[in-house]
Amino acid sequence: MKRTHHCGQLDKTLAGQQVQLKGWVQRRRDLGQVIFLDLRDRSGIVQVVCSPEVSEEALKAADRVRNEYLVAVSGIVVERNEQAVNDKLATGAIEVHVRELEILNVSKSLPFQIEADTDAAEDVRLKYRYLDLRRPDMQEAFAMRHKIMKSVRDFLDADGYLEIETPMLTKSTPEGARDYLVPSRVHHGQFYALPQSPQIFKQLLMVSGFEKYFQIVRCFRDEDLRADRQPEFTQIDIETSFLDTEDILAMTEAMMEKLLKETHGLELKRPFSRMTYEEAMNRYGSDKPDTRFGMELIELSDVLKDTEFKVFKGALEAGGIIKGLTLKGGADKLSRKDIDALADFVKPYGAKGLAWLKVDDEGIKGPIAKFFNEAQTAALLAAMDAEAGDLLFFGADKKQVVFHALGALRLKFGKEFQLIDENAFHFLWVTDFPLVEYDEQAKRFVALHHPFTRPKAEDLDLMETHPEQVRAEAYDLVLNGFELGGGSQRIYERELQEKMFKLLGFSSEAAKEEFGFLLEAFDYGTPPHGGIALGLDRIVMLLARKSNLREVIAFPKTASASDLLTEAPNKVSVEQLIDLNLSIISKRS
Repeated sequence: MKRTHHCGQLDKTLAGQQVQLKGWVQRRRDLGQVIFLDLRDRSGIVQVVCSPEVSEEALKAADRVRNEYLVAVSGIVVERNEQAVNDKLATGAIEVHVRELEILNVSKSLPFQIEADTDAAEDVRLKYRYLDLRRPDMQEAFAMRHKIMKSVRDFLDADGYLEIETPMLTKSTPEGARDYLVPSRVHHGQFYALPQSPQIFKQLLMVSGFEKYFQIVRCFRDEDLRADRQPEFTQIDIETSFLDTEDILAMTEAMMEKLLKETHGLELKRPFSRMTYEEAMNRYGSDKPDTRFGMELIELSDVLKDTEFKVFKGALEAGGIIKGLTLKGGADKLSRKDIDALADFVKPYGAKGLAWLKVDDEGIKGPIAKFFNEAQTAALLAAMDAEAGDLLFFGADKKQVVFHALGALRLKFGKEFQLIDENAFHFLWVTDFPLVEYDEQAKRFVALHHPFTRPKAEDLDLMETHPEQVRAEAYDLVLNGFELGGGSQRIYERELQEKMFKLLGFSSEAAKEEFGFLLEAFDYGTPPHGGIALGLDRIVMLLARKSNLREVIAFPKTASASDLLTEAPNKVSVEQLIDLNLSIISKRS
């Protein structure tokens, strides 16, 4: 039986026509002399009816059918009477009266129902991922993923970009997350690394004169996982010669504008908002702020410079800062128990506690109210735009501790008290990142993005004297509080790249050993170039309104980097290890 239509295609215009369908049985209802089957394929669901009036043989075959049996049916499209129309189905105005039914394959009892909404545990869904992917909402997510990839490819192709593949087996280099290593059978004791990004290769393609490159590429990072991280992920990788930062930002905005219009029918406002790294941290406590709601951090260091409260005073004397957060109407939203729990919430961010005050008609109340005189209270309430019924929260410590703790608290309040417009898409460029930051454990400077990021021209003289003050010609694209990706102008002169390596603690010998091939390439007329890499998985997650990346990756890993379907990673045979000159040793305690 050859399929003539897809289930979701049928409508009243086909009434009276014979159709042949193939799909899975979503649901079976046996009314004795009539059996109704909801037949599903990738396009949707249609009701098919087996009755003795049309075909005794089809009815007998339908009697053997169970959920998720795969069947082929041939029948006539019939318009339903008005009372029988199912508004919940796109095909609900018609049904198919079956003349012939063939069972193509059978199914065991299911571990969970194949429905849009499921209460199945995630580990069960991942173990039976091939069943989970049959669910309509999963099919829709991957249809959107395809549409996004096609939109990106079409846009970049029209703009003159060439899609060029780069190696999956490459050299392990420092200055990133841990590499996934692949032992070489031919070169005993040596290893390839799976790429964390095609960064060096795309720069070499600019040296090669391709000028405009892109790739939708799989990348690998052996790092701790969370909801928006996976050990293998896909990024939209773009590099171009002779374009400055403004050109690259404009190109990226145009690409995202096309993408949102094609997937959601939305017209984006361009240019996107911009904010420096310093401004983002000061206002939102995050370098990827969610700007769909306010509740900005309030600078209080000057307002409270004469405070007698030891915690605040000590923070200022140690060179730290004081910032506040106003929860409007918070007095009615949070109990004392809730407030105490918030102190534990901020501790993972480095905060030692959480100071707070409640505002009422008489002024302020709370554990630290006694440390404020009348003038300080008035100044504080004015600075925090506070009124009766509000709750005020404070962070006093090193800058980064205050930013991270209050930034996380702000997001928590935004979600818990429905302050966020979940239907909005707020794009934001964050610019002027620090080039490097000091790693207290390693006792050296590390690149905030990567070692190939170009310093701002006006800050070059600071590289040797005040490296922490050097800003990078770098930019991140943020959507609704998630970093979609980032990019930069690149270093393309050997002398400056060697200077950058030296700043990061590389000796001349180490730099040559790790990156000698790149340094040599820079001796052959390398053009100015820059680019951007956007996380495809994260883009799909946000546009499909999913809660985590596992919902938009066909076969994802768990939080422990395991594949519950294939049971990877797994042990390999002794013979394989011998071929690779490897042996397994016990991990030191």
